[in-house]
Amino acid sequence: MNISAFILAAGLGERLLPITQYIPKPLLPILGKPVLESVLERIAALPVHDIGINLHHKKQAIKDWLEHSAYGKNISIFPEDPILGTGGALKNAEDFLKNGPFLVYNADIICDMDVKRLCEFHLSSGNIATLAIHDYPEFNRLIIDKDGFLKDIIKHPHPFSPPSRVRGFRGRRKEPTNPVAFTGIAFYQPEFLQFLPNGNSSVVDAWFNAMSAGHRIGTVDVTGCYWTDIGTPASYAKAVVGKLRNTGETVYIHPSVKECSDIDFDGFIVIEDRGYLSGQRNRPPKKIEQGRGSGSKTKPVQLRNCIVLTGNPGLFPVKNRPFENCIVGRQFKVQLAESDLYESADHHLYLIGAGGSDRKYYRIRKNGYSVVHMRCNQNDPDFRRHLEYTTFLRRYSVPVPELIDADTKKKTALFEDLGDVSLFSWLRCPRSEEQVEEIYRRVLDILISIHLTASSYVHDCPLLNNRVFDYEHLRWETNYFLERFVHSFMEVHSKVLAYLEGEFHQLALTVDSFPKTIVHRDFQSQNIMITKGGIPRILDYQGARIGPPAYDVVSLLWDPYYRLEDALREKLLDYYVYKVIPPKNSPFHKKGLGGITKNEFRETLLPCRLQRHMQALGAYAYLTFTKGKKYFLKYVPEGLRLLGEDAALAKNKYPVLNDLLTELQKMQV
Repeated sequence: MNISAFILAAGLGERLLPITQYIPKPLLPILGKPVLESVLERIAALPVHDIGINLHHKKQAIKDWLEHSAYGKNISIFPEDPILGTGGALKNAEDFLKNGPFLVYNADIICDMDVKRLCEFHLSSGNIATLAIHDYPEFNRLIIDKDGFLKDIIKHPHPFSPPSRVRGFRGRRKEPTNPVAFTGIAFYQPEFLQFLPNGNSSVVDAWFNAMSAGHRIGTVDVTGCYWTDIGTPASYAKAVVGKLRNTGETVYIHPSVKECSDIDFDGFIVIEDRGYLSGQRNRPPKKIEQGRGSGSKTKPVQLRNCIVLTGNPGLFPVKNRPFENCIVGRQFKVQLAESDLYESADHHLYLIGAGGSDRKYYRIRKNGYSVVHMRCNQNDPDFRRHLEYTTFLRRYSVPVPELIDADTKKKTALFEDLGDVSLFSWLRCPRSEEQVEEIYRRVLDILISIHLTASSYVHDCPLLNNRVFDYEHLRWETNYFLERFVHSFMEVHSKVLAYLEGEFHQLALTVDSFPKTIVHRDFQSQNIMITKGGIPRILDYQGARIGPPAYDVVSLLWDPYYRLEDALREKLLDYYVYKVIPPKNSPFHKKGLGGITKNEFRETLLPCRLQRHMQALGAYAYLTFTKGKKYFLKYVPEGLRLLGEDAALAKNKYPVLNDLLTELQKMQV
């Protein structure tokens, strides 16, 4: 059967002005990928013979993009001048569409619905048209009967207004119940084209003309699928931020931007490549430059909650700065409400954070200041520790957020707001090696203060002093790795795994024998915040225990979230070791870790690397499959690489573990 597809891409995008004066709506990017590309990917999943697209507004830009895309050779272009509307576009392409069923897909829709299911249903239904519908209150206007056929359409829908007139193909009027929304995706039989007049028309009129002639307009309900349009700046921003959240990120920098050292940012930040949108792929990498004012010194570009539709915000006019809650380009700045960018529990609570915790964190305003409202489950065992550890660590100058207030009955607390920039997201913006080294030294200084100063006074915090990272907990971590990652994730159930028992027993005994300090236990880049002036501070410390300090060191320097160069890692390791085990002739010697030499400390690193990376892989599997946070999958390859490297170095002592990792790495490839 000859199935074709037609993409409606000629619209003016008037609700997106002034953005669409410079970028046509189908080429607006969602994290480096134009919406049109996402549409074409969905269509490519079908047995489509031909694809057509209508163009009018900025048609040359879209043509240029298509020519450089993987789809250009298979697409027929139907220019319109003047614009013909949703119905006129199909009539204009009648010779292209008349030979079989065809899919129509709006070019401003992001949707993960199963288009194949819609196709199969339509081909077996006998309908002249089948519309993909869903429950979407903002756009609910279609009235469907109990058998799923279109009956009426609300003329003036509004989520806060009562329905006015209902248009029915028999001219009826009634008060509708349970209206639904059209997704902008539908299948048609070629006979539908006869109900479209020449010239400008709406496809909706043709629906009713077909129904009046006795044909059926059927529906497939896809409620529950992800769907958004990008028809307004707010809906476009929600689509971009929603995609960021779904990937567990707060920052996206297009790969063509090779350095952005001279910007200060916070919140959600997206920097797209304008040249990519125009199809100009063969260009030298961009460097984001400092902004320059007339006669002024160079200053960093300040961005907070911004979508930048060009590779270089440093060239924007100084008078438009700072940039906050906006979509911005060289020629325009569109202001947004903060509620357009954050998930909101109500009008005053904005959900923040994208980690693995079950706790919820919201940004609110209190007494004119931004603070973080933490909500925990009633049975959260870490709530009390979180409060007491905060008080203790701040007493000894460890830079954790200030505790402002707490309600122990409701399991809620207010904390100082450290912003949205973690070390993880800070590193998403390309930096020089010198800048990376400097920020890591500052972070290591925090770790040193925990391992030395705070640990010297741990008896002041009995709740922490009595919580030891001992043999039992170390064995829990390796069993967690075995059950969650090896068995459930990799689906390996070999009898050889029984021989790991002895190796895990020996590993736990070894790690438990090391000298102990306070350890954060999850000291990785997502739990380190970079505040104004490049000052690092730490979060998520409620899991701290008394354990080997090397566990924290390897969590940071061998972090699956960010791969340090080997030479830089060694320099940073030397920096830490010098500070915690100073030379005997140093005035700081008595303040260092007691009872251990530099060589002895370095010997603790590899066992702690094995332990930590097994724990991390177990956590990624758990968060992916049990908690549904699938974005943790992307860290599995690096975690597995690191653990494979660890196991190879320790193969003489742990040969079964090394054999297992060799097998797992082959499976991953």
